[in-house]
Amino acid sequence: MQNTITNYKRRYEFTNSKTALLDDIEQQLNKIFSEEIKSDNSIFVKVNSAAVHKIALFISGNIKRSCAIGIAGETASGKSTIALDIINTVETFAENYNIDNIITRINTDDYYYDRSDMVKKAGSFAEFAKHYDLDVPEALELELMKKHITSLLFGNTVMLPEYDMSGTAIRRDNVKPALPSKIIISEGLFTLTDKIVEAFDFKIYVDVSRKVQKERFYRRAAQRNLGDSADEVYENASNKAKTYIHPTAAKADIILSGEADRAAYRQFINKILFLITETHFKSLVFA
Repeated sequence: MQNTITNYKRRYEFTNSKTALLDDIEQQLNKIFSEEIKSDNSIFVKVNSAAVHKIALFISGNIKRSCAIGIAGETASGKSTIALDIINTVETFAENYNIDNIITRINTDDYYYDRSDMVKKAGSFAEFAKHYDLDVPEALELELMKKHITSLLFGNTVMLPEYDMSGTAIRRDNVKPALPSKIIISEGLFTLTDKIVEAFDFKIYVDVSRKVQKERFYRRAAQRNLGDSADEVYENASNKAKTYIHPTAAKADIILSGEADRAAYRQFINKILFLITETHFKSLVFA
């Protein structure tokens, strides 16, 4: 009987310790988020409290598997830049602490369907693009992307496709190995659309003013030598965004400003990473 009581007390104390750790982490996260939201030129437009709680669950170890982050937004919103800042900051952290396989990027563009036969038949990619819309979710095999992300979250190595962006519309399958890691991250126009949104633990939308987005688009168009076709491309992308991209903001846990200082993104990520290092030492004490 005494052994039973002792074992029960140990389980109770352990549960209380885990709960205390989770509560402590969530309080610190709320403070970090609150300070950033109240700051001048905050990186945040909106943060769902449920997302903060879920971050705490992952950091505390209450959720032990890897997590998946999906970032969406229209063209020239800044989503790719933000994703790369997250990746680079996390990888630097991993190097400092000798952590392997911390983050894996899934490139949404690699899931465009192979349309090389159609390009050949049209005579050029430009002619092909006049009759084939690349700015709709149906242009990508999002179901395959969801399958790959889910497999990585279950700890499996996945062979990824690779799409040729040079104008051939060729997609080669099973060419790039992706190792399971602690974070799976992906960004793209249609990352939060119905066919794939449920693959992500954290759903992020990048918001940007029309003026800034348009300026960025035309700078990029000049770099890509789009010439006179830039207006048509922009008009089509903007119209399709109203139908397929803007509504996905409602599914986001977090809406980021695509106009915030890049250094601010990195500083915020480092605050979260510092909390993780603190938690690691606290977990040793609570254990």
